[in-house]
Amino acid sequence: MTWTPGAARTARRIAAAAAVGGGGITALGAATYGLLLAEAMLARRIVGRPHGTEGPPSDGLYGAFDGDPIRMVMLGDSTSVGLGTTDPAETPAVLIASSLALVAERPVLLTVTGKSGAASAELDEQVDRALRAEPEIAVIFIGANDVTTQTPPAQAVRHLQKAVRRLREAGAEVVVGTCPDLGTVRPIAQPLRWVTRRWSRQLAAAQTVAVVEAGGRTVAFADLLGDEFDANPGEMFGPDRFHPSAQGYLQVAYAVLPSVGSALGLWPEPRPQRSESIYLAAAMAAEEPGTEVSATRVAGRATGPHGRWVTMFRRRPGAPTDGA
Repeated sequence: MTWTPGAARTARRIAAAAAVGGGGITALGAATYGLLLAEAMLARRIVGRPHGTEGPPSDGLYGAFDGDPIRMVMLGDSTSVGLGTTDPAETPAVLIASSLALVAERPVLLTVTGKSGAASAELDEQVDRALRAEPEIAVIFIGANDVTTQTPPAQAVRHLQKAVRRLREAGAEVVVGTCPDLGTVRPIAQPLRWVTRRWSRQLAAAQTVAVVEAGGRTVAFADLLGDEFDANPGEMFGPDRFHPSAQGYLQVAYAVLPSVGSALGLWPEPRPQRSESIYLAAAMAAEEPGTEVSATRVAGRATGPHGRWVTMFRRRPGAPTDGA
């Protein structure tokens, strides 16, 4: 792992700024904004929009089982709607819902409120629609557009934490896939790739702190698709070289599915990798794709000298019962 104590301190500062309602620090400072904006526009022209702006309609009932359906909602950005796929069965939401039905031996009623291009500020409206479905489980993929729109991390985190709290207060379990490492996207050139990598991982760490504090759990996307993209770019990413292909979305779904099952009490919890303070765990998880972070107690206490205690589970995608 390449985390540093400084990364933990940054996560703490961003989370603290979000808590008091300020804009907080930016991940990299105002001096990089002009460079980031200029190269982001160039990357957008290179990437293009061959997929359009909508994913395939995916709302519906999944799983040929009897009984009351599990009510699941999917919120977030273009990855939440499976942008780039044409078959609903290839979207992360349907992959998770269909697999969850098999595990529970109950149908799953899926409602997708995510929207391509959405940033964290748009989650409030998505939660409004999601709550009408009276969800038992909510999955959120968010963060990439907060980076590309240069949203101060504290502002993005504050919107995400509010969304998680509203869902938890309504009785839903919440699993958040944190901001992916945009530094793995090849159409983004250096030095923007280095800038976005640092920004993405700082945001992901701060998201972890906020989500766990609000009662949810996170799964780190980090560079989940990085190695595969390097080895098989045509297989793992779609034509725009930015959004995952059907195979890429399958790996994303498999990374999240165990945490969804565990949140609902349908999946055995693996042996914890370790218990840590929330800020250190958040920084470590941002560097390790597939790592779940959730709240725990140590010696009967929810908090320690450096904040809330959490557990880390290092899950390998596609290995649903694998431990640390």
